[in-house]
Amino acid sequence: MEIYETHSEIGQRRSWLLSLTVIVLITFGILVLLQALALGLVPFLFHIEIDSLMGLMSGNYDLPNGRMAMLFVQGIGSGIGFWVSAWVLTKFVEKADLKWDIQLSRVQRQSLLVMVGLTFGAMLFNGLLVYWNSKLVLPESMAGMEQWMKEMETQLMELTKFLTDFQTVPELLMGIVVIGILAGIGEEMLFRGVIQPKMQQYLKSAHWGIWITAFIFSAIHFQFYGFLPRLFLGALFGYMYHYSGSLIYPILAHILNNSLTVVMVYLANQEVIDFDLESADTVSYPASLIGLLVLLVGFFYFKKINQPKDGQLDQGF
Repeated sequence: MEIYETHSEIGQRRSWLLSLTVIVLITFGILVLLQALALGLVPFLFHIEIDSLMGLMSGNYDLPNGRMAMLFVQGIGSGIGFWVSAWVLTKFVEKADLKWDIQLSRVQRQSLLVMVGLTFGAMLFNGLLVYWNSKLVLPESMAGMEQWMKEMETQLMELTKFLTDFQTVPELLMGIVVIGILAGIGEEMLFRGVIQPKMQQYLKSAHWGIWITAFIFSAIHFQFYGFLPRLFLGALFGYMYHYSGSLIYPILAHILNNSLTVVMVYLANQEVIDFDLESADTVSYPASLIGLLVLLVGFFYFKKINQPKDGQLDQGF
């Protein structure tokens, strides 16, 4: 039995480009709508005047309650936005049933423990991918594009540093909710729950579907120098869903990965641990190799204890 069933006309069309265009348009529209709604609520919830709010959005971060307001906008406009997009697409466009009762029944304690190990292994191994990605240089003919990507990367890093520069426990908790929980649920619902099965269907290959979805997932973050580690995480989450037939695993793994990063940034700000979110100058090869070993062993075991049931998701092997 397929986890992702679609019966509408758009879902049966051979044109993957048409279907992907519909997904992009609906998702973009919902994200813009919810972000506008969140911005409209900010003056009332956080007592920030419109002029100050516009300055905050343009990079003037020296504002009381500014971080909480931006996290609120991020949570509504992105995390919840992706979830609402996935819900609209599955229910009204695809007429699809994700069979949540079956997905929940496939969650096992043993697999959850392996999933936690895989997430920790991925975080260790990703240090090497971050380092490699930082050393990537485009050809001379693409120097203009590279400069543009570096400028965008700098702007996004400034926003990220502002959002994660938690000064209080309430800000930390807000960061975990927005960056960890809402982003984990929303992004997995859309990318692994909607786009990945469609890519597998159109490409007639489970592996290609997983990696193309991971590519899209990484690309939409517009962080060129974080592309490889995010691509790898997207593929890892995709294989978790593919082999288990349950979105619960990639959702929890995504939440765990993001939340741990948020906590590490907070502890670094409190000078409890040495961790620099921005640094990509060094890499611990022993830690990366340990992470890779954990990934290989954990992935093999995860696949073994989550054999396809009822013939689901065995396409492409």
